Amino acid sequence: MTRRGSGYPKRRAARLAAVQALYQMEMSGAGPETVLAEQAQRAGDPEAGLAGTVAPDLGMLGDLVRGVHERRQDIDRMVGAALSSNWPLERLEAVLRAILRAGAWELLSRPEVDGAVVISEYVRIAEAFFDGGEPKLVNAVLDKLAGTLREPGAPRHPDSSHDR
Repeated sequence: MTRRGSGYPKRRAARLAAVQALYQMEMSGAGPETVLAEQAQRAGDPEAGLAGTVAPDLGMLGDLVRGVHERRQDIDRMVGAALSSNWPLERLEAVLRAILRAGAWELLSRPEVDGAVVISEYVRIAEAFFDGGEPKLVNAVLDKLAGTLREPGAPRHPDSSHDR
C-alpha cells in the first residue's frame, strides 16, 4: 500500500512549475502574478504540455512562487549561509538558485510536510536539470537548512505523509 495521496503528482508538478516560474522571474524580471498566470494558462492547455504530464496544483504553485518572492531576501540570506564561503549564492546557476529558494521556502513555511520529503523532492528536480554534483549540493544545503529550521527529533506532523 502506498502512502502517496491522489494529489501527490500534482504537488510534484507544482514544485517543478514553481522552480520554472522562479527561474523565469529572475531571468525576465517578471512579477509573480505574471508568471503564475502563464503557468495557469499552460496547465489549462493540453497542447502546451507534453503527453502524459500532470497539471500542477495551482494553489501550491501560487503559494511557493509568492512565498519565495515575498521572503526572497531572508531565503537568500539563509541559503547563502548554508553554502560554502567560496560559493556565494550569486555564483550558482539560476536554475539551481530557484531550486534552493523553493526548497528553503517550503522548509521554512510548510512545517506540515516532513523535511526529508521536501529535500527528496527538490533533489529529484535538480536531477532532472543537472548531471553533475548539483543534486548533492541541493541535498546538502537543504539538509543543513532543515537542521536549523526544523526542530531535531520533532515528531512528524500527522498529515506529513500526504505529501509523499
